[in-house]
Amino acid sequence: MGLGMRNWAGNVAFRARRARTPSSVAELQELVAASGEVRALGTGHSFSTLADTGGDLVSVAGLPRLVEVDEQAGTVGVSAGMRFGEFTGALHEAGFALHNLGSLPHISVAGACATGTHGSGHRLGSLATAVRALELVTADGGLLAWERGDQEFAGAVVSLGALGIVTRVTLDLVPAYDVQQWVYEGLPLRQLYERFDEVMSAAHSVSLFTTWRTDRIDQVWLKRRVGAEGPQPAAPRWLDATLADGPRHPVPGQPATFCTRQDGVPGPWHARLPHFRLEFTPSSGEELQSEYFVARSDAVAAFQALHRIRARTAPVLQVGEVRTVAADDLWLSPGHQRDTVAFHFTWIPDTAAVTPVLEAVERALSPFGARPHWGKLFTMRPQDVSGLYERYEDAQRLMARLDPAGKFRNEFVERYFPR
Repeated sequence: MGLGMRNWAGNVAFRARRARTPSSVAELQELVAASGEVRALGTGHSFSTLADTGGDLVSVAGLPRLVEVDEQAGTVGVSAGMRFGEFTGALHEAGFALHNLGSLPHISVAGACATGTHGSGHRLGSLATAVRALELVTADGGLLAWERGDQEFAGAVVSLGALGIVTRVTLDLVPAYDVQQWVYEGLPLRQLYERFDEVMSAAHSVSLFTTWRTDRIDQVWLKRRVGAEGPQPAAPRWLDATLADGPRHPVPGQPATFCTRQDGVPGPWHARLPHFRLEFTPSSGEELQSEYFVARSDAVAAFQALHRIRARTAPVLQVGEVRTVAADDLWLSPGHQRDTVAFHFTWIPDTAAVTPVLEAVERALSPFGARPHWGKLFTMRPQDVSGLYERYEDAQRLMARLDPAGKFRNEFVERYFPR
């Protein structure tokens, strides 16, 4: 019998016998060494069973808080359990920034990086591409450190928690910058199809929100960096889309109170790149999520394939989001070796109704080699997923070598990375 713990959305009931929050790395090492089955739990924002375990469910949020800026190296070392929103303000005050952020500042550094979670940007890699070094507790309770350039480093960053429990992450920094955010409404699909690259490169970060019900994109969120010339006004019309007359929430009918400031008012990067504000919970968790990644060269064809099945998706969909992510070399990253477009779906909280629609989405995207987000819902078979990653077998071997007894494995890892 489990502890009665659930993930943020409530769709996963964890089977763990014990939940542990060690207060030091030494305590974590002892815990892992003594455990027969253990998994790390971040902020619980995964919708899949990736973090589940029948043994010890461990949070590293109780480890000593660490924010160490190395100005000369241009890096920051942070404790793995910290949420992005808990230290990005301090980085800005010190004159630094991260290259990118996800839509939620509430997620943990280790959890986001381990699952290949991303932000948006035509030339911006996922959050994991900022990782310069990491440290983790291995199956025998030892400590193992990797840094960029080390053999197998690219397999250790997006590792799905299958190599050990990460305690510290070192991230690359860039100089601090400000961002202006605008929302445009009613972008015609014909403009998107004909000028996709222009649309998605129109700002530092671009998100398309659609309910898949019409021949227009409901909202385009443009997050533009403020340059040396200072803040710039927005045109009232852009590619036949209209500038919103006030703040908007991505989900139709929801109040914009939870969202980051729009209307072109400049603000620090950490207060504009996320869609939602740290001080508010963006929703009650009454949703399910899925996300699929295709090569950017296939973006328009994939969009059209999804548009053709909108009669299936729209009835169970709250909103969809389309973003771009730059290619990287991380073995299990959805952006591995290809510039990528991410198709995100926020569904109603009804697993029975959503599951057959996931299958329809996956069929529509199968010609494009769509990779699923590890932390979100998908129904793809292991043999179909394994063929999507060039370094899949290398990742399997790395998991087997570092965890030969399967201490960090669970049903999810066993299914998609069988020994």
